[in-house]
Amino acid sequence: MTIEIKVPQLPESITDATLVAWHKQPGDSVHRDENLADLETDKVVLEVPAPADGVLREVTVPAGTVVSAGQLLARVDEGAQTPAAATAPSAAAKSHAPAVAAAPHSEKDTTDKDTDKEKLSPSVRRLVQENRLDPGTIPASGRDGRLTKSDVVGFLGKQSAAEQPAVSVKTPQPAGARAEHRVAMTRLRQRIAQRMVEAQSTQALLTSFNEVDLTAVNQLRAHHKERFEKTHDVKLGFMSFFVKACIEALKRFPVVNAAIDGNEIVYHEYYDIGVAVSTDRGLVVPIVRDADSKGFAAIEKEIAEYAKKARAGTLAIEDLTGGTFTITNGGVFGSLMSTPIVNAPQSAILGMHKIQERPMVIEGQILIRPMMYIAITYDHRLIDGRDAVQFLVAVKECLEDPGRMLLGI
Repeated sequence: MTIEIKVPQLPESITDATLVAWHKQPGDSVHRDENLADLETDKVVLEVPAPADGVLREVTVPAGTVVSAGQLLARVDEGAQTPAAATAPSAAAKSHAPAVAAAPHSEKDTTDKDTDKEKLSPSVRRLVQENRLDPGTIPASGRDGRLTKSDVVGFLGKQSAAEQPAVSVKTPQPAGARAEHRVAMTRLRQRIAQRMVEAQSTQALLTSFNEVDLTAVNQLRAHHKERFEKTHDVKLGFMSFFVKACIEALKRFPVVNAAIDGNEIVYHEYYDIGVAVSTDRGLVVPIVRDADSKGFAAIEKEIAEYAKKARAGTLAIEDLTGGTFTITNGGVFGSLMSTPIVNAPQSAILGMHKIQERPMVIEGQILIRPMMYIAITYDHRLIDGRDAVQFLVAVKECLEDPGRMLLGI
């Protein structure tokens, strides 16, 4: 029986998607729930699973095509076998010749290649497949030997330069000529660019700064981190402290947790905190919902799971929808100070930065303390400078005396 494979129902507010890559070609055997293709939307990458075991008979849409919900992508012959698989038993019965000793590649080679493919992020896999490259031949610079997008782009640049025909003496190239390589923007990158421009052009953005002494947080983490990890099976990081501190500050200044809708102000009486995560495809912001009702361990686990899913390209649209306030941490990349852009339609965002030891005057003494600059960018149409500054001071007070968050004072 022939089964039609169509574009699945797309998430709300998304009208189309780009078919970025096929993982199977016509004539290949497929297994039920095996991923056949990747669909990239403005926010996430969706997988197209095989509906049954069989053979991929036909692909109706090539990679790179923009598709919509319900559009026919391919056809699968359910229960069919590839010609090689079907004829293998009969061929073996007719021939009693000894097996050929030499094989094109060993089983280990195949396993290694399959493992390499699993390590590729969606954006890297797309580049590799579109340019028919063998990932094993490209020098990798990522963590744990992973291939990054810059690795592939650099390899393509060198490859294209090597494939250029010899230059005739009659038409010499200008001295110092530099090569360049063009790559189409992903839909996610296009969407990020669009939202950043919209935020800058529709909101009156202003940034205020303060600094936080993280001595107390460091001492608390050092004292309890081993027991915390053993009890909750997750590390005690900094982000849960900042999420909790922001919630306490948002409760004191609810306008920072609000949003403008036309001529109305929407005050959210819940705290869905977005945590910005950097991936090879770009920045995504999964949401920790009802964060005020969750403990430190639950928040750390949720953030860790989101980060894992984001880098694997498996975030669902529901993970990214909504949010009343966002926290972004540029400090993990070494940023000492920055002005983050609000994640519209939210009205404010907190920026964390690098922890750096600095001399501080404390009660008349100069002491070395682990300091961090924090920033709040806010929509000045809604939030007055006084509220923004006092919000930042409240975050600072909670972090410099974490007991306040536990005691609710």
